Amino acid sequence: MLNGTHILLGVTGSIAAYKAADLVSRFKKLGAEVKVIMTRSATELIAPLTFQSLSQNPVYTDMFETPHSWETEHISLAKWADVLLVAPATANILAKLACGIADDMLSTVALATRAPILVAPAMNTAMLEHAAVQENIKTLQSRGVLFIEPEEGRLACGDTGRGKLAAAEDITDAVLYTAACPKDLAGLSVLVTAGATMEPLDPVRFLTNHSSGRMGIEIARMAKMRGASVTLVAGMVNVRIPTGMNVIRVESARDMHMACMEHFRQADIVIKAAAVADYRPTAYAENKIKKAGDMNISLEQNPDILAEMGEKKKEGQLLIGFCMETEQLEENAEIKLQKKNLDMIVANHLLAENAGFQADNNTVTILSRTGTKEALPNMPKWMVAGEILNRAFHMKQLDKKRD
Repeated sequence: MLNGTHILLGVTGSIAAYKAADLVSRFKKLGAEVKVIMTRSATELIAPLTFQSLSQNPVYTDMFETPHSWETEHISLAKWADVLLVAPATANILAKLACGIADDMLSTVALATRAPILVAPAMNTAMLEHAAVQENIKTLQSRGVLFIEPEEGRLACGDTGRGKLAAAEDITDAVLYTAACPKDLAGLSVLVTAGATMEPLDPVRFLTNHSSGRMGIEIARMAKMRGASVTLVAGMVNVRIPTGMNVIRVESARDMHMACMEHFRQADIVIKAAAVADYRPTAYAENKIKKAGDMNISLEQNPDILAEMGEKKKEGQLLIGFCMETEQLEENAEIKLQKKNLDMIVANHLLAENAGFQADNNTVTILSRTGTKEALPNMPKWMVAGEILNRAFHMKQLDKKRD
């Protein structure tokens, strides 16, 4: 996703400086070219050689060291960068950037570059909340600097509060959003469901399925990075949910039904990727059911969320469903597409190698209301998410032309 992108990473003297090594590795795996600038304080916490080895480029620490080429280095670096990311960012570098101070390599490059600047602060909670730091953040935001919000948790000083460096996944997503993703979904509202529902039998047990939630979460993540306003209704998931979207956590199919119908009317695109239980126990036992030989469980049907959405779908609204079968997949997907008034359905090849539940990859066939049928090769679920959104965007464009 970052093939050919030039990322300039500024590392400052926060104890979280060691986490920047993981960022370099992630960016390289995504195809980016990475160069690192370290402040003098940062070199006290982690060796420049670490970043040189990971980036396969020289590390810049001193304004006055012998240049690697005839160019003035702080200017050439400023021009080279497609994105300048400062992670971790201390209160000190925020003050320099806000005031236009250029007294080291990083602050000078930041003043000279015309590339987008992203900042991921990391510091003690009291420092972060200090009026001067907050004023500097507001000043930088007013100039277009994108902040990647720190997390809450236990800090290196032993305190607990807000100030931890944002997760590497969120920082990576922010760079992808800035440097790699078209904003073709800007102005659109996207509702996505993900994960498995749980149908309680007693206080200890419940009925569920093997869904990890990864497919739906990747769709929500990619939609967010392409500029959409995203609402994610998530059941039981075992993958991390990205920040920057409206997340509604649910447990049962009835909970998911309620949340979906509350947000359905406002959505331009609805993508139902959750694995919703078709049935629930007829009765819930208030106490744990004791073992006593064979047991019969009476089940009743859950609401069919997708069918209800198909009935209530408004003009111009796109409704996309998923289908997972162990036999006659495409035939069943076609029936579901028509029966539930869908615009598109994604047929999951559950029995394909390296695909389906719990896997990082998926093999799918996409069927549409226009009669098209496209079998995609096995690919990572984030790429499948992109393919689904590409087709959804194309459908929206076609509907606009008809209007």
